[in-house]
Amino acid sequence: MTKNKLPQMHNVGIVVESLDEAISFFAELGLKLEGRSTVEGEWAGRVTGLGHQSVEIAMMVTPDGHSRLELSRFLTPSTIADHRKAPVNALGYLRVMFTVNDIDDTLKRLYKLEAELVGEVVRYEDLYRLCYIRGPGGLLIGLAEQLGNRSATDI
Repeated sequence: MTKNKLPQMHNVGIVVESLDEAISFFAELGLKLEGRSTVEGEWAGRVTGLGHQSVEIAMMVTPDGHSRLELSRFLTPSTIADHRKAPVNALGYLRVMFTVNDIDDTLKRLYKLEAELVGEVVRYEDLYRLCYIRGPGGLLIGLAEQLGNRSATDI
C-alpha cells in the first residue's frame, strides 16, 4: 500500500441531545449499535482541544460493516453551538445520506419516531428517489432509493 493513500473512512461524528433517541432512530434506519460507553479524562480532552471532558458515545455501524456513525452526547463541557437548523446551503458539515431499499417504507417507519420530511421526495432521472428528513433533535439526514443499475459513484 502506498504511504499516502487513505485506507478507509472510519466514522462520522454527530453530537446529539438524546443518545437513546438517536440510537433508536438510526437502528430503525438499519444501523446496528456496535458499542456504547463514556469517554472522559485528560487524554480525551487533548484530542478534542476541549480540556477535561465527559462524553457519552455510541458507535453505530451500517449493515455492510464499512461505515460508522459516532453519536456523542457531551456531559461536560456543555454544547455551545447549534447548527441543526442551518439551511442546506450553510458552510460546514451538512448531513449524512443513506441508501435505502424502499424510501416510502423507510419514511413510514421513521415518521413514528417523529422524523419530518424537509421538502419532498423527488426523482433524479431514472437513478434515484431522494429526500431530506429531520431526525432526532433536528438532525438532517438524506435518504436515497436506487432505481437504476448505476451506483452513486457513476453520477
